[in-house]
Amino acid sequence: MKKIISDAYLAAIKVLEAAARPSGFFASGLPGGYEAIWARDSMIASLGGSLVERKFEAPFRKSLEVLSKNQSPHGQIPNAVGDYNTERRSKITFNSVDSTLWYIVGHYIYANAYKTGKLSKKHKKNIYRAFTWLGYQDPNEDTLIVQQPTMDWQDAFPHKYGRVLSTEALYFVALNFLGRKKEALHLKRVVNGEIEKYLSLYDKKRGYYLPWIWKTHNKYREEEYWFDTFGNLMAILSGLTTPKIAKSILNYIDKEKINRPYPCKAIYPPIKRGGKEWKDYFEDAEAREPYHYLNGGVWPFLGGFYVAALVKTKQFQKAGSELELLAKANQLVKKNSGLKGWGFQEWLDGKTGKAIGGTPYQSWSAGMYIFAYECVKRKRVAFFV
Repeated sequence: MKKIISDAYLAAIKVLEAAARPSGFFASGLPGGYEAIWARDSMIASLGGSLVERKFEAPFRKSLEVLSKNQSPHGQIPNAVGDYNTERRSKITFNSVDSTLWYIVGHYIYANAYKTGKLSKKHKKNIYRAFTWLGYQDPNEDTLIVQQPTMDWQDAFPHKYGRVLSTEALYFVALNFLGRKKEALHLKRVVNGEIEKYLSLYDKKRGYYLPWIWKTHNKYREEEYWFDTFGNLMAILSGLTTPKIAKSILNYIDKEKINRPYPCKAIYPPIKRGGKEWKDYFEDAEAREPYHYLNGGVWPFLGGFYVAALVKTKQFQKAGSELELLAKANQLVKKNSGLKGWGFQEWLDGKTGKAIGGTPYQSWSAGMYIFAYECVKRKRVAFFV
């Protein structure tokens, strides 16, 4: 491997060391960053952290324990626990669906990485309650989770609701990890349009999964067509795709240069003012500008999922090349930030690749670089069959 690739690996470990606190993995490793435990951030960081021998076992375990302790009476896992969201006057925030999914996935990864079922056994009731809560998010009894807007990692942008690709992909992972193979297979067949085609998320014409769908009204269906990078990549990693669909998705990423200037843009194409997907409240977000933030900005943690998806489809040489590019992305530092060395930024400009916004020392950017590095090194994807 080239020196920048190995240097980035060592730098990523330092970022996780900074993000590891007594209560678990914070989303950011620097003061003034996201100083709290987010379910999704801590579990994604742990995907890579758990592959560094036992170095990060404690913050991984403590993250799961904090989330378990603060589970709602209904079984929902918090979105975040900590003092960061002071305007909400609460140390515990909910209102997300992926936090509960990542909690279940995290328990499986912890048990698999450290060869112990003790923590899962300790939190057996919590896991059961979390899964029960997820089951109640299936109003049509069709094994597909339904969510309200702003309830996953992309929050309020883009606007999506109903059957959301990224949520279905994570649910597929959770079902398999819990041994619910029959339900998982049914979900896969529905999403891929093999049965109950009115619920299918796969668009044969476009060659990728739609980001979300909801109800059909005669010849009209509530849906949008932009490319959801995380959802499509997680579908590949999880095994939700067929080999043909996985190839089609990765070809689309290449064709539209979603992996450039660095892997990978969050969505494509960006949503513009005046388009049918545009909502007035988007004006209050950084995403109002195309190629900024969630609106087509580059998110290095997504680059880690992309490299892993290339390994999953046995494109080893390309995975190595993209890993090098991802290392370069994580090397960038925002101008006048005062930070020396590696940035591991939250996001980069989707056109220029410059570090212009977001927070540095992101634990999920670091964790997913380590995960991608190990996938390339081992020529296989850890944890996901």
